[in-house]
Amino acid sequence: MFSREESAKIRKEFWVSYGKSFPRKWLLYNTKIKDFGFKFVADRKTAEVTLDIESSDEIQRELLFDQILSLKKIIESEYLPEVIFDKEYTLENGKLISRIYIVHQKKFSIHNKDTWADCYAFFNRTMPKFELFWDEYEDYIRQAVI
Repeated sequence: MFSREESAKIRKEFWVSYGKSFPRKWLLYNTKIKDFGFKFVADRKTAEVTLDIESSDEIQRELLFDQILSLKKIIESEYLPEVIFDKEYTLENGKLISRIYIVHQKKFSIHNKDTWADCYAFFNRTMPKFELFWDEYEDYIRQAVI
């Protein structure tokens, strides 16, 4: 077990190491849609690449999610076959969002440095596919923004 301070230090080291090892400007929140962005997620048990729709406006969140869901077959066949669509995903803090995501399938813990390299490779394989999808379908997805 790690103290809160030790855990925070390890998490910071994970992200700093990733940024230094793989310097690249990712799209992430630069979608220009409020409360809509791509994320890297890494915790004690899992790693994921996500597209989070966090709008507190339930209608807006649903419209954006449904717009992307309408592209599900394309996403699965051309970009990310293992993608998961979750219209009502609850974050650890209890906030309800919609999340489209891919889970890293190998054993991972942010506290185990031996698992970091595989996770970094997963991030670098997966996020560019998500970004390519966004580049291709951004205009269509934006049609759901009210």
